[in-house]
Amino acid sequence: MIEFWRSSIGKKNIVAVTGAILIGYLILHMLGNLNSAFGPGANEARVDWYAGWLRDFGEPLLPHAFILWAVRVILLSALVIHITGIVQLTKRNKEARPVRYPAKRLGRSVEATAMLGTGALILAFIIFHILQFTTLSIHVTPVAEGDVYANLYYAFQKWYFVAIYLGALLFIGMHLRHGVWSFFQTLGLDSPSRNAKLRHGSTALVVILVVGFGSIPVLFFTDVLDPPRTEAVLTTLAGVPL
Repeated sequence: MIEFWRSSIGKKNIVAVTGAILIGYLILHMLGNLNSAFGPGANEARVDWYAGWLRDFGEPLLPHAFILWAVRVILLSALVIHITGIVQLTKRNKEARPVRYPAKRLGRSVEATAMLGTGALILAFIIFHILQFTTLSIHVTPVAEGDVYANLYYAFQKWYFVAIYLGALLFIGMHLRHGVWSFFQTLGLDSPSRNAKLRHGSTALVVILVVGFGSIPVLFFTDVLDPPRTEAVLTTLAGVPL
């Protein structure tokens, strides 16, 4: 396995596989986020129930939150391996070609040219996202453990948080569009007879992910989704004489 990793072909294959793991998580994460679209609910927001279910999944056979932490370890490992492989491949390519190509290279898309840049911005966004909604370290808006719907609602009442997330989705979309296509190429799944379908499929997947993730901040910011139940109750009581 170590020899496979040391070879350029091995690195490319491992980068492709770890990228596929991360994309698979993005799909599941998007589906989980869409639970927010059901609103605050009568007693509990569906996204809050979903967050609790993720922590309870596997009990009593496994300890509390064991599956959740196992997934986090797998994702972190995949991310570290993915970044390490890309950095080493980039360094190896530069050493093999000491003479730089002209600024404009034929046959390369904007997404392909900007892969390192978009990757770095996505990494910065991931750190920001974890600090805001996982560790709850960003206190610009009210945050509370377990109140996922309320945390999202208050955050996305701020236009700058909406702008940050939509901007990040733009870079994620650019990165993924080329990344998914490169996955097929690296594993030898491409061919002239199906390249068009693979490219269209890659674009369709990216559009679904961007729209799926982007819809939630927009729905909160435009007040299509109701405020958290506690705020709704307080607003109602404010108009009732005591």
